[in-house]
Amino acid sequence: MALKVKTWHLAGLILATTYCTWISSVAGCNKALCASDVSKCLLQELCQCNMKEDDCPCCPDCMLCLGSLWDQCCSCVGLCSESKGSRKHAARRSSLEVLPIPLPSLFQSLSELQGDAAMDWNVHTLPITKELSQQSHLDHILLGAHTAVPAQSSVNTSSICTVMYFKTCMSMRRCHETCEFTGSSRYRWFHNGCCQCVGPDCYGYGSKEPLCQQCHPKGVLNAGEADTK
Repeated sequence: MALKVKTWHLAGLILATTYCTWISSVAGCNKALCASDVSKCLLQELCQCNMKEDDCPCCPDCMLCLGSLWDQCCSCVGLCSESKGSRKHAARRSSLEVLPIPLPSLFQSLSELQGDAAMDWNVHTLPITKELSQQSHLDHILLGAHTAVPAQSSVNTSSICTVMYFKTCMSMRRCHETCEFTGSSRYRWFHNGCCQCVGPDCYGYGSKEPLCQQCHPKGVLNAGEADTK
């Protein structure tokens, strides 16, 4: 047993050394900043796929693994978008997850309190057609199981999607828990710390804009980072 453990340990060290050597040879890769994290993600086989145009099957997992280093280190694994200069700002990247028990009546009651200055959230509405026009992209990570977003032809396109933004920054874990308490069907956590609770009357992603009034950190937060407020 001890020999087997040592063999696996040695194999891991060899792989890590190989990855670090390969990383240092990639043009445009900041090896001093990225080597350790990229090696970790490669060892977990989270960043090993070929990107063709906007089709990148491993990008969501790789982006989640690299966290705030994605923009600086995606070149180390060959997954930077060719149109990187025209991509949305890093703060607009987001992670979205379906919540188990939405409560439409609770969410509606809370959203009707938006005129109260003491509330910690603001309500934003958008047409269902605008919500459904959003397509999967490299800056959007779907967590857990998700059903397909319906086609516009199969829904009432005159409907409105209601979302709730919390004013201050928070961690992804707190965003998840808070949106559960509001009766939301999903939560969308932007990587700048902005938390959006997606209402049960929405069909999928909610709004793609981080509109939290008091959440404008200079950097991009990691999923488990402590709340800034």
